[in-house]
Amino acid sequence: LVLIGGFVQLLAGFLAFRKYDHLGGAAFLTFSALWSSYGATRIIICHSCCTGLTGLLTTQSAGPVSGHLVNIDAGNSEGFTAGSIAFLVFNVFLIILASSFNVVLLCMTLAMELLTVCFLLFTLENLPLPFEIVMLSIFSIICFYGATASLANSMFGKDLTMMGPPLFTVGSSMKDTEDPPPCVCPKSHRTSGLRTIANLLNTGAVCGVPTDTVYALAASCKHPQAIEKVYRIKDRPQEKPICIFISNLDQLRAAAPPISPLLWEFMENVYPGGIGCIIKKGEWLKKLGVGAGYSRVGTQDSIMIRVPDLTVLVHLIDMTGPLAITSANPSGEVDSTHHDMVISRLGHRLEGVLCDGESDEVVASTVVNCTKIDESGITIVREGCIPAVKVMQIFESVKNR
Repeated sequence: LVLIGGFVQLLAGFLAFRKYDHLGGAAFLTFSALWSSYGATRIIICHSCCTGLTGLLTTQSAGPVSGHLVNIDAGNSEGFTAGSIAFLVFNVFLIILASSFNVVLLCMTLAMELLTVCFLLFTLENLPLPFEIVMLSIFSIICFYGATASLANSMFGKDLTMMGPPLFTVGSSMKDTEDPPPCVCPKSHRTSGLRTIANLLNTGAVCGVPTDTVYALAASCKHPQAIEKVYRIKDRPQEKPICIFISNLDQLRAAAPPISPLLWEFMENVYPGGIGCIIKKGEWLKKLGVGAGYSRVGTQDSIMIRVPDLTVLVHLIDMTGPLAITSANPSGEVDSTHHDMVISRLGHRLEGVLCDGESDEVVASTVVNCTKIDESGITIVREGCIPAVKVMQIFESVKNR
C-alpha cells in the first residue's frame, strides 16, 4: 500500500507540473520519493529479518547456537538515518512554502514531517508500532484526499474538490511592486473590456480570447497581416491551416454557401458547441465577411468553421466579424486553460488578452471533415472535448431522419 501511495503521489506531481503548479509538483514528487523509499526499505528489512529468523531456526534445529542474529548492515542504517535528518530539515522549508498555497498541501507537509520522524526512529530500531500505524493512517488519508483533489482539478480544469485557502499570501504585500502586464488585459464581464479587445482586433491586432473549450489567439479576417502574425507568435508551421469562428449559423446562411440539406441539418445539431466542421471553400466566404484574409484561412480547397458556445466570444464576434482562431499556446505545447497562462506564455507578443478565468474545457474542439458528407459521410480529423462516438451518433441520427 505504501508503494501504491508513492505511485499516486508521482502521478499527482506530474499533473501539478502540467498545470504550472511548480511547488505542488515538487512537493508531490519529493513525497513520492520518500514514501517509495520508506516502503521499499520496510520490505527489504522485513525480508532480511525473516530470512535471518529462518536461518536461526534452522541452526537451532540442527544443534546448539553459539552466536546471535546478525543485525542489519550498520552502514546502510547510518545512511538512512542521515537521509532522514536531511529530509526533516528540507521539509521545514516545504512547510513554510505550502502555507502560502493551500491547507491540504500544508497538512501533507506536516504529516510528512511526522512520517519522516517515524522513518528516523525505524532506522534507529526504536519505532513504536502503534505510533507508526497512526502516522501512516493519517498521512494516507491526507495524501489520498490531496492526490484525488489534484487529479480531479487538473483533469477537469476546475476546482471540483476544495484544497483550502492559503494561510498567508506573499503577493498581497508586493502588489505595489509587481510588474505591469505585458499587454492590455481587460475583464470579460465588463462591456468596456469587450470593446477594448474588439477595437484592437478591428485595427489588426492579435489578442488572446476565451472560447468554450480552451483559450485561443484571435485575429480579424479583414486583416491578413494579423493572421500572418498569429503564425509567428506561436511558431505555427505554415502548412497548418487556421479556422474561423462565426457568431451564429444565420451568418453562414446569409453567405449562401453551396451546402447540401444533410450538411445543414448536421451543423444545426452541432452548433453552437465544441465541434468544428470542415467544408468546401469558395467565394461565398467574402460575403461572410472574411475579406482580405481569404487566402490566409483554411486550405486552398477547404475551411473549418465553428460557432462557439460562449456568450462573451459570440458578442465579440458580432463586434468584429468572423475571427481567425487557433489555440493560444506555443506550437506543440499544451493548451492554455487560464488567461494567466496566455499572458505568461505569449503576453509579450500580444496586444491584448480578454481575461475570463478558467476555461470550460482542458482540451480543444473536435474537428470533423464534412467535405464528402453526401458521398461517404463524415471523418473525425481530431477528437477533442466532444467524443468521436457522440459525433458519429449525431450524424447517424441526422442521416436517418
